[in-house]
Amino acid sequence: MATAFLFPGQGSQAVGMGSDLFDRRPEARERFEAANELLDVDLLTLMFGLDTSIASPEDELKRTEITQPALYVHSMAAMAVLDAEGVSPDMVAGHSLGEYSALAAAGALSFEDGLRVVRRRGELMAEAGHKRPGAMAAVIGVDDEDVEAVCTAVSEETDGVVQPANFNAPGQIVISGDEGAVTEATGRIDGRVIPLPVSGAFHSPLMDYARDGLAEVLEAVDIREPSCPVYLNVTAKATTDPDEIRQRLIDQLLSPVRWAQTLRGMHDAGADRFLEVGAGRVLQGLVRRTLGRDVETAGAGTPEELDALVGDAA
Repeated sequence: MATAFLFPGQGSQAVGMGSDLFDRRPEARERFEAANELLDVDLLTLMFGLDTSIASPEDELKRTEITQPALYVHSMAAMAVLDAEGVSPDMVAGHSLGEYSALAAAGALSFEDGLRVVRRRGELMAEAGHKRPGAMAAVIGVDDEDVEAVCTAVSEETDGVVQPANFNAPGQIVISGDEGAVTEATGRIDGRVIPLPVSGAFHSPLMDYARDGLAEVLEAVDIREPSCPVYLNVTAKATTDPDEIRQRLIDQLLSPVRWAQTLRGMHDAGADRFLEVGAGRVLQGLVRRTLGRDVETAGAGTPEELDALVGDAA
């Protein structure tokens, strides 16, 4: 049985995330405390909702520059527990921001370097969203090709930009771009449309402002050969090449996350067990929608989930 570790991205955050791991697992607590020392913000207070002076802890945690390091740190705290118990992946992938967690889990990035890059990435993406505001919307129940065709037509016929941002599962795509172009595209799509509350048009050309800054910070960190294959968002293919990893992390800002294709590729490579390492259960749902219910899925983000996994591995 081959096991794939999956790492969540933005949208999986929730106030209180990781607090039970902090309280009950010393390996996780060490990671959380190390993160607070490295950052110029009290991340744990924001994650755990401990500041009673904040009117809306949920809104504070949704800020891109906070969400991204919070999700990364939670995943890495859970990985610290798995590492201590000798539970390791055969392959890894992460959804958008989660790609950095996947790389750190596979040893391609150090925990510290990954955290620094993720924090800067969140800041740059938030700044890009302010400089060129955009919108994103989930489209449910429409074929990939039909959504792509509508996006292409709208982009060609108007002054706006709109393109697929996430191929999450069959019949579940997120589109991203200029607000007017996204509105026009969703008006032409015969399916369920859900506007997303985001701070920018992620995985679209509207993130171009962040590209050079991200390239600069990635150039300053050491990316090593990972211990197992890493499936990249941009290509949906596995690699262990540090140079390709670095370039594709930059490309990912402006390119779609090919998640459904990634899951199929992992399954074709032998993965029949998928563990979601970190916050929430979003990725487990996407696995079931993409691969069916014959594959095994499990969470690895709470003490109870981790205890169950360790027991299974014993």
